[in-house]
Amino acid sequence: MIKTGDPRSLGVPSSEARLHFRTELQELGGGPRRRLLMVDDEPAFELSSYCGTCPLLFRRLETSKEKLSLESMQEQLTGALDETDAGGVIDAFGALLPQGEYLPLLLSVEPRLIIPGKEGDYFSGEQVTSWGLDQFWGLPEYPHTPYYRTFETAVDADAHLYEFVVPMVPPTWNERERVEEYIALMEQGTVPTAVAVSTLDVCGPAGSFGDDPSVHWGLTHFLLDGHHKLEAAATVGRPVRLLSLLALGDSLAGADHSARLPALRAQPRSARATGT
Repeated sequence: MIKTGDPRSLGVPSSEARLHFRTELQELGGGPRRRLLMVDDEPAFELSSYCGTCPLLFRRLETSKEKLSLESMQEQLTGALDETDAGGVIDAFGALLPQGEYLPLLLSVEPRLIIPGKEGDYFSGEQVTSWGLDQFWGLPEYPHTPYYRTFETAVDADAHLYEFVVPMVPPTWNERERVEEYIALMEQGTVPTAVAVSTLDVCGPAGSFGDDPSVHWGLTHFLLDGHHKLEAAATVGRPVRLLSLLALGDSLAGADHSARLPALRAQPRSARATGT
């Protein structure tokens, strides 16, 4: 944690926002309604269910094809922001978002690229430890995207905070020359800044299918700007700054959870201790 701002109203009407959150209408005889992150009015990600006891989820959908970076902010974000509201960055990216209350967080992150099903994958690791395998499929949840893990820490004896940075498009879509440019800058000491809209989803298993039925606080940052920066940082093991705009009204968390987040994010990193 570097800085946290006060909650502030941002955004434009949902019909005008390039990014917004939506809940599918219930069809007669249909399954549970999906909670969606929309980009340019197309479903980009399916998010955690409203049930509160279902596993944490961010699942990329076939229509997730667009980044939301702003050329006007590129020079400003090449280096490290020192304040959450420096240079009009929040207002510029706020114009992409739906009207609502957002908590600005300025974080330092050291991203680690995760491939689903491989080493370090939250969905086949910690989530299975708490929820067990999906009772229908007999498999872990699958996010359909590589993603970055950046931080985790204890909330209390029965709950743990997990942080993720999720690209709108996979790193394989990134331009190789731009990734190399950021690698060179980072090796010279530059710490660039990425921007994300974020959700805090608090989920806890209702049953005892897993070995450690703890509550998971999922802080998920969906990248608006910084796809090349995050890949470069993960490649060379360098930090980047991340300006997170936490969507308070579109998270599955209460005001008390959000109020605790800055202090939790300022704690030392620690993994969940299980089997004790």
